[in-house]
Amino acid sequence: MTVRIPLTADQGTPYEVVVGCGVWSRLPRLLAERCPAHLYAVVTDSRVDTLYGKRIADLLAAAGLTARAFVFPAGEWNKVRETWADLCDRMVAAGVGRDAAVVALGGGVVGDLAGFVAATLHRGIPWVQVPTTVLAMIDASIGGKTGVDLPAGKNLVGAFHQPRLVLADVESLATLPRNQVAAGCAEAVKHGIVADAAYADDLGRAAAACLSRTLDTLQAVIERSIRIKGEIVAADASERGRRQVLNFGHTVGHAVEATSGYALLHGEAVAIGMAVEAALAEAAGIASPGTRARVLELLGHFDLPTTVPETVACDDLLEAMRADKKVRAGALRFALPAAIGRMAHGADGAWTVEMSPAQVRGALEACR
Repeated sequence: MTVRIPLTADQGTPYEVVVGCGVWSRLPRLLAERCPAHLYAVVTDSRVDTLYGKRIADLLAAAGLTARAFVFPAGEWNKVRETWADLCDRMVAAGVGRDAAVVALGGGVVGDLAGFVAATLHRGIPWVQVPTTVLAMIDASIGGKTGVDLPAGKNLVGAFHQPRLVLADVESLATLPRNQVAAGCAEAVKHGIVADAAYADDLGRAAAACLSRTLDTLQAVIERSIRIKGEIVAADASERGRRQVLNFGHTVGHAVEATSGYALLHGEAVAIGMAVEAALAEAAGIASPGTRARVLELLGHFDLPTTVPETVACDDLLEAMRADKKVRAGALRFALPAAIGRMAHGADGAWTVEMSPAQVRGALEACR
């Protein structure tokens, strides 16, 4: 399957998301066609490098493409300015110039970090996403969001920098641990909640096969999520309008991640965030009755967490949320569902809704 992301000239170069089993064999040809470069800087983490680094290097070398690998330690806690600076220093020392391109090989952390390097090195060089996790395939690799974390919170430094190509080989998911598959599917559940109630229903029926890493089922889920996110991103590449709905679960989720020291996977934290934000929406009369229960049911199909860890204080979570990118004039704003498949508008017509600290605290306590 190929999905085209039809960006306008001011948003970036239109690109394609290619999904399938065995599509890595097409990487050298697609690089030469969609992202020609004198040198390809393959950025990956230590875990993915062990699994797939040599395979990708051999593919590129066999096609006569010049590539250099740049590996950093795996883990969300390494998605920081220091790693970004180290990668930039190493690339410059290795002769990565403006005629080079970056290939991000890995999950969401790799994509965010490699993309930020590509967005900033030499004031911006082209890049390609080669995602290896469910989460990266259906969410992080699409839309051009890049960045690193600060002590105050996730992704507070970054840039929009659209890739030239996304190449998702579903066969790479065969080595993915079950909890990583589930965490990725949290983003698929989000897509159903924000845009497609029928898809949400289908996910409930597909959950067991997804968790068993049945590749044809995973591919169908990935393709459907890509179509949803691609349509939203193409209409709002810079997140000034409807794209904000994709942040459902992320205001609370990012706070849970940061305050727990990234003990949870991103998708697990987002699942907790969706549970809390659904409770917030229903308590405020924004979501129709039963929405919270349905969100919990969908997340339960994937054995995802839905309660706030007892070790995390509400005050700490609220403080972390105040650093969220959706905060306006000091007010907390959330992307909230009106029902499964339909998101709410704020009083000002925006796709986010202002909530008081007391309301947020109540929802957090309700989800302990």
